[in-house]
Amino acid sequence: MKRISLLFVIFCLLISCNSEEKNTVNFTFLQLNDVYEIAPLEGGKVGGMSRVEKLHQDLLKENPNTFMMLAGDFLYPSLLGTLKYKGERIKGKQMVEVMNAMNFDLVAIGNHEFDLKEDEFQKRLNESNFQWIATNTNHQLKDSVARFAIEKNGVKTVLPKTVTFNVKNEYGKEINIGFFSACLPSNPKEYVQYEDFYESAKFAYNTLEPKTDVIFGLTHLSIEQDKLVSKMLPNVPLIMGGHEHVNMSVPVGNAKITKADANAKTVYVHRISFNTKTNETVINSELAPITKETGIDKNVDRIVQQWNVLLDSKIKEILPNPDAVIFKAVEPLDGRDTPIRSTQTNLGVLIAEAMSHSFDTEIDCALVNGGSIRIDDQLQGDITGVDFFRVLPYGGEVLKVDLKGSLLKKVLNYGRLKAGKGAYLQRYNASYNKEKKIWLVQNKEIEDAKIYTVAFSDYLLKGFDIPFLKPENKEVIKVYKNKKTDKAFDIRKAIIIYLQNL
Repeated sequence: MKRISLLFVIFCLLISCNSEEKNTVNFTFLQLNDVYEIAPLEGGKVGGMSRVEKLHQDLLKENPNTFMMLAGDFLYPSLLGTLKYKGERIKGKQMVEVMNAMNFDLVAIGNHEFDLKEDEFQKRLNESNFQWIATNTNHQLKDSVARFAIEKNGVKTVLPKTVTFNVKNEYGKEINIGFFSACLPSNPKEYVQYEDFYESAKFAYNTLEPKTDVIFGLTHLSIEQDKLVSKMLPNVPLIMGGHEHVNMSVPVGNAKITKADANAKTVYVHRISFNTKTNETVINSELAPITKETGIDKNVDRIVQQWNVLLDSKIKEILPNPDAVIFKAVEPLDGRDTPIRSTQTNLGVLIAEAMSHSFDTEIDCALVNGGSIRIDDQLQGDITGVDFFRVLPYGGEVLKVDLKGSLLKKVLNYGRLKAGKGAYLQRYNASYNKEKKIWLVQNKEIEDAKIYTVAFSDYLLKGFDIPFLKPENKEVIKVYKNKKTDKAFDIRKAIIIYLQNL
């Protein structure tokens, strides 16, 4: 009798387990964010889109219900993007080609997408074969507002505010999963209209809720903004975000927000189970490093190498051995947009100091506009010459300028008041005393009538960021000319030589 009872219990458990399995739909998200470079970084140690695609293929073998997603920022900035190809600057064309080959399932808009001009952004849209989502960003026309759209063969396909995927398990049980996006309005452009990301996300959720089983966010917001959205929508179990560039997994109630490291140094793998009987969602998230050990996808690697041939040829015009390690950064060098345009960072100060050394320090101070530093990332570990081409993709000269102290004070004050903008100045040997409200050069107060010798990035002398700083200004006494063989002839070369001699 006991034997029969035991068999009955085992039989019931097997039926229960089988029923549980049939009612569970498993799927996987592969999350990337803030990817500007298609090739590996740090001397080939981390990142690389061909490696990401190898992981993608491995995950598809594990579970065919695998979806690869990018949470904004990929068209710009990049070193390749600044180069010209067939008469036009590349501006993200290389990234779209690689992402098409990788078969991305869903891509959100990030603020850096709008670094491109209107026609450039439209070209990248038209070249793409992957699904975009744009919940709160619209196309601002002269007299009206429209949806951004992909245009191919005379047919327009608008970027949707919401996206829904249908997912089935091996027993035919199916669910609908919904997505909304959100982009922070930190890059205002005349051709872009930003709706309130908070209200747009709520509206998108309410639109999706009646026709989906579970809803996820794919956002490009600051972490504090993501937290607001998550608290407003507590039934969204996972928001996959970007913008910060450093990996994090932040719990908010029963949900969480995840962000991977920029440039695919890491990616998030989310293995998700949804129970169709209980409507319970279980998420197991893994932060996966992308390294040599990940392996490569040969097809994507072939495309990456084709673009790298163009890049290498351009760099080698200035630097014979661009992949040689020139510096080891124990502490990350901060070139992220927000800090570099609002406070003194170790990378900004290093660049300014190198500018000084390009004239054998025979100057009083050095100034570079934060907006010329385009990497929007942190450099760490082994740093190569290529990395500093990424930092300053437009290059340009370092100019030695004699000017009056009265003008130097105006320049420094202008930069200080432009905190948060590209005209903010990274400095070497120039400091501001907040208590006395005076500027110091080499720890001495600037004298109006004294002539100072300053190293400037040549962009600053064109008057674009600081309108009154031009060679024709009467308080500019002399602008020295560089020879092509001088260290100062290319700011990137000047930095590399400085670091090599440390």
